Amino acid sequence: MTAAADIEGLAEHVHRWTWLAGKMQQMLMEFWAKEATDGIVLGPDPLGLVETWSKMATAAMTDPARLAQLQADYWRDAMTLWQAFATPGEVEPPQLPSDKRFKGEAWSEMPAFDFLKSSYLLASQYILQLVGGLEGLDEKERNKAIFYTRQFIDALSPSNYVLTNPEVLKATVETRGENLLKGTQNLLDDLQRGRLTMTDEKAFEVGRNVAVTPGKVVFENRLFQLIQYTPTTANVYETPLLIFPPWINKFYILDLTPEKSFIRWAVAQGLTVFVVSWKNADASIADATTETYVEEGFLTAIDAVLKGLGVRSAHVIGYCVAGTTLAMVLALLAARGEIEKVRTATFFTAQVDFSDCGDLGVFVDEDHLKAVKELSESKGYLDGRYMATTFNMLRANDLIWNYVVNNYLLGKDYFPFDLLYWNSDATNVPAKWHAEYLEGLYRDNRMIQPGAIVIDGTPVDLRKVNTPASVQGGKEDHIAPARSSYKLTRHFAGPVRFVLAGSGHIAGVVNPPDAKKYQHWTNNTLPETFEDFIATATEHPGSWWPDWIAWLTPQSGKQVPARTPGKGAKGGKGKLKVIEDAPGRYVRERVG
Repeated sequence: MTAAADIEGLAEHVHRWTWLAGKMQQMLMEFWAKEATDGIVLGPDPLGLVETWSKMATAAMTDPARLAQLQADYWRDAMTLWQAFATPGEVEPPQLPSDKRFKGEAWSEMPAFDFLKSSYLLASQYILQLVGGLEGLDEKERNKAIFYTRQFIDALSPSNYVLTNPEVLKATVETRGENLLKGTQNLLDDLQRGRLTMTDEKAFEVGRNVAVTPGKVVFENRLFQLIQYTPTTANVYETPLLIFPPWINKFYILDLTPEKSFIRWAVAQGLTVFVVSWKNADASIADATTETYVEEGFLTAIDAVLKGLGVRSAHVIGYCVAGTTLAMVLALLAARGEIEKVRTATFFTAQVDFSDCGDLGVFVDEDHLKAVKELSESKGYLDGRYMATTFNMLRANDLIWNYVVNNYLLGKDYFPFDLLYWNSDATNVPAKWHAEYLEGLYRDNRMIQPGAIVIDGTPVDLRKVNTPASVQGGKEDHIAPARSSYKLTRHFAGPVRFVLAGSGHIAGVVNPPDAKKYQHWTNNTLPETFEDFIATATEHPGSWWPDWIAWLTPQSGKQVPARTPGKGAKGGKGKLKVIEDAPGRYVRERVG
């Protein structure tokens, strides 16, 4: 390459950097101007972290001997680490945990970066040990301290910065800075969208290559659309299946692709399958509360299915928050003498006892609750991007910093991944419902207090529920921990079973048999504690779906001719008329 070409290339880079810098400044000004006009002004410390750090410091000083010992241990290991790098082979370095953020060869091949990485891991280890062992903090304060300490530690990882990440430096040299230019453009685009991009979103479209199982929308109101799926068998079981997904996400997590679709699989088992597609909250449902979702959502959908098909009962599935609400609905039906409407109830990763709810409990102290109200009250709904960020923080390295490095520092092309597309398809939730859910359940744990929750004037009591139930938990679930989901089995009066699935909140549920992935555990008894369940459970390879269908079908009645969506059945009195093709309009409404 000639000198003239080098100069021309340099000039082009300078021009592009100048343009990007100006564009970023403009977009930041527009962003802050928009925030100001939205009328949302949070205080200087909306999460109460200053108070948390103050309590941490006070707690640390109340046990100076422990603090001094940890400091001494840290400096001993730090000196050992230094000596191990200064005199290779002569001193054994401290044992440090492996970390996939540093799996690239460059982190080990270059001594300076290997030392930087090891120093970071060592310091992180001791900081978390210090915070985790603090005395004088109650459980909620300690959990909050640990959670946010981990957030700061994750943010300070040398992998997250250009000058301390050898892989980024190598890419910068090889591309002559093109990776940083592209990464800056990615950052600008994300600022405009108001969220982090995780996948190639142009590669997917709802109704084209995700959520494609054939069916019809056969009922709708302001809260949901009801989808009935086209049968693929000549005959079906008399008892239909009605699925309530969570309204904090889109329903098509259960219908991603034909190979991964729980809905398609359930249809193939000879079930008449209905799914509720919830409205993406806006001003039109700003008044929606828990009672609204129970009455206008669950009970309306159940009645529409029963009347439309002319049957007395349906199998019902509730996923996550919909599972929690389903338990409430069952208790209400029991109190009204209408419990026979639900033949069986299945709970996917759902909680009713929130005494041990995992890291999400961090977000229900008074500071967080006040901040969330300030963010949502003026609009009447909470922006789905806030909710998505909250869940991403639970696995910050995987769901935030991984993409910061790949998208902004390395400037990589987005990889198409259907699960991440769904994860990015956020959903707004009504402010009133959200406040009730966090305060009444996560904070006050009212669900397990008989009569503490009242729906339409009727106190509900989980102990009155005698519906056969199957409860599924995820072994690695970070949103609804399996030990918390297991507690549901202790609150119903009827026959209850528990199945523990391998993996977490999503992959533990969406695990088709043909994938031959993970494993699941069953137990013919139902011990008092989750730990006892694990100790005496039997492990089975692969998906838990076949185990569930083997439990469900004997309770599904006789075989009847397959039902065409919208046509109901002989004896049906409801109006299940075809409105539009699945997956319908509501699921296509996007945030931002």
